[in-house]
Amino acid sequence: MGPLNYHHLQYFWCVAHEGGIAAASRRLHVGRASISAQVKTLETSIGTALFERRGRHLDLTETGRLVLEYADTIFRTGEELADVLRGQASARTPALRVGLADVMMKLVAFRALEPLLAGGSGVRLRCIEGSSAALFGKLAVHELDLVLSDSSPPPGADIRVHTRILDESSVGLFAASALKRRLAPSFPDSLEGAPLLLPTRPSSLRRAVDSWMLDHDLHPAVVGEFDDSALLKVFAEEGHGAMPAPTSFADDLKRRYKLSQVGVLGALKVRAYATFPARKHSHPALEPLLARLGEGKRR
Repeated sequence: MGPLNYHHLQYFWCVAHEGGIAAASRRLHVGRASISAQVKTLETSIGTALFERRGRHLDLTETGRLVLEYADTIFRTGEELADVLRGQASARTPALRVGLADVMMKLVAFRALEPLLAGGSGVRLRCIEGSSAALFGKLAVHELDLVLSDSSPPPGADIRVHTRILDESSVGLFAASALKRRLAPSFPDSLEGAPLLLPTRPSSLRRAVDSWMLDHDLHPAVVGEFDDSALLKVFAEEGHGAMPAPTSFADDLKRRYKLSQVGVLGALKVRAYATFPARKHSHPALEPLLARLGEGKRR
């Protein structure tokens, strides 16, 4: 093939990220026929198709996914250069784009990411919250550099990624001092009818706690369910109920929210995961971050 035409590559990149020619047309303010022609020209110069049509959708071919990986790096570097020339960037390193599952404890994410901002590393964080499924979708099209979640990608998911365990922990119940004094002496029998604050059902922690309560024939009074884990902890801090959390964060919960551990739910375990693209070029902050995380903290 001859020299790469970056104008054609940009049209391909936009179609890939927008999910189709019509959406790319709206974003670029260019006619659909022109965009389609530019992509076809790029495919001809490369010598193979970059998309395959499945119904109304355009899916990337294997070559298309490879080209998109490099296009992401090219255009991200171009945006960085523009920022530097405009004097808007404080450092050459682009922002590390991290997806945070909306159902996971934010203390997990904080513990993992906070060291990146220490010591004048120059790393900028851009954190985006959403459902695990949506975040894995963004990771697949390289709109994110890393996803922190309470689950790994489902088996058979058509995305090329690596996943590491970020945290593995037993599960405890935590409560403000007065409620702890009431529940701790006869735990876990004291949970019968006791006020409980829980994450919403989509979370792995909620499913695990529900299953444990069922296995032990316990019927607490669920007085609140929360999508927002921070709001859940505020209600627990005010004494409205006990809340489940990984025991690996007992010290953090005590220091930040004055919540003490009532007891441990037997052998129950929960995990948090770090998932990142399996590609040659990744964000420069990702490698040292993953090296520090290792295989996660096991307790």
